[in-house]
Amino acid sequence: MKRISILLLAATSFAVPACSSDVTPNGGDDDGSGSGSGSGSGSNQGSGSGSADQWDTILANRVTDYNAALKLAALRLTGDLPSMTEINEIASATGDAQKTAYQTRITEYMTRPAFANQMFLFWRDTFKTGGASAAFDPGNAAATPVIPSPDTAAAFAAELAVNNGSYMDLLTKPSANCPTFAPATGTFTDAECANGGPKAGVLTNPGLMKQFFSNLAMRRTRFVQETFDCLRFPVEISTTPTDVGGSAPYIGVWPFSSIGSPQNSGGRVNFQDVSAAICANCHQTLNHIAPLLSYYDATGAYKTTIQVPVPLPMNPLAQMGDWLPSTETTAWRYQKPAADIPALGQQMAADPGVAQCGVTRFWLFAMGKEDPVEQLVSVPPNTFKAQLDAFTLNGFKVKDLLFSIFTADAFIRF
Repeated sequence: MKRISILLLAATSFAVPACSSDVTPNGGDDDGSGSGSGSGSGSNQGSGSGSADQWDTILANRVTDYNAALKLAALRLTGDLPSMTEINEIASATGDAQKTAYQTRITEYMTRPAFANQMFLFWRDTFKTGGASAAFDPGNAAATPVIPSPDTAAAFAAELAVNNGSYMDLLTKPSANCPTFAPATGTFTDAECANGGPKAGVLTNPGLMKQFFSNLAMRRTRFVQETFDCLRFPVEISTTPTDVGGSAPYIGVWPFSSIGSPQNSGGRVNFQDVSAAICANCHQTLNHIAPLLSYYDATGAYKTTIQVPVPLPMNPLAQMGDWLPSTETTAWRYQKPAADIPALGQQMAADPGVAQCGVTRFWLFAMGKEDPVEQLVSVPPNTFKAQLDAFTLNGFKVKDLLFSIFTADAFIRF
C-alpha cells in the first residue's frame, strides 16, 4: 500500500522563479502531500533577494504601459503579435483615450477565431489531453467500441470562454458536453457525450475518464482535485492532529476510521496503515471522491457496476469496501456529501476554492506561467481579489473574467 500511494499520489515539484510578487512560487512540500496554498496564497517577497518592503516599493513604482500590455495580451489571446495598426492606435492615443483604445482592442481580440484556438489549446494543456482519435462519432451512442475523442473536454471548456458562459458549467452542465471544434473557423458544434450515465460538465467526459483510468480511480480523483481546486492532497487539514500510533500524527478532519481497511470494511488495501506514512492524510478525502468516478471503464464508458481494478494479482475489480466502511457516504469534502457525480459537481461549484482556482489559472495564463500545481506557482490573493469578487458576484462568466484580468492594474503596469 505504501508503494502504491507514493506512485499514485506523489507529485514532483519544481522551483520556478517569479517575475514579481504578482506570481510567486507557493510553499508546497516537495513530496506533493503538504497542505499547500496552490489556489492563491503566497508571500509578497518574490524569488529574489530583498525585503518585502523593498519589493513593495518596486511594485508601487510601476507605471501603466498600454503599449507593452498590448503585446502580451495579443500573444495570449490571439497567439500572435499585434499588427502595426493596432500598435499605432494605442501609441497615438493619450490619457483616457488610450485606456479606451486598449480595452476596445482586448474586447475585439476575444471575438476572433484565434481566441477560440487559444482557449482550446489552454484547456488541452490544463487537462493534459489532445490528439487524434479513431472512428469516433460523438452522436452515435451505439458505436462499438466507443473510442472517445481526447478533445471534447477542451472544446467544451473553450466554448464556455468564447460564449462567456459560466465557469461552473464545467462541473454541472447536464447536456451538450462533448462538442467538436473547428480550428480554422474557431467554431463549435454541440453534441452529447456518448458514454452513457449521468452528465455533469467535464466530470463525466469520456475522454477524460479514459485518459485517467487507473487502479481504484485514484488518477481520476487526483485530476479532479488538482485541476479544479489547484491543491495537492492532503487538502483537508485539522488544527488538532491526532495520534494514531504512527511516526507522525493524523492531520485529517475526517474521523480516522472513515476510510477502508481490512479491519473495518473488509477492504483489500489498508488505508489506515501508519507503519511508514500516514496514508489516511490523503485518503480521507480521496476515498470519499474516488468511488463516484469508478463506474467508467478503460474506454471512458459508464457502467452500472464498478469498473476500476484493485492493484492485486489478477487485477480484481474494486468493491465499495475497498474505499469506505458501509457507514460512510461519498462526498466532495467533510460534511459535503455527494451521492453521484452531478451532486459532486454542485458541491464543487459551491466551493469558494474552486472559483479561486479558476481565477488563478487564468491569471497564470495571462502572465505566461505554468500549471499552478505542477510548478508550485501561485498568485497572491491581493493581486486578483477584485477579479475574484466580480467573478463570483456576476455568475462566474469566463470572458468577463478574462477581460478584467487583461485590463487589471497588475497586468498593464510595468
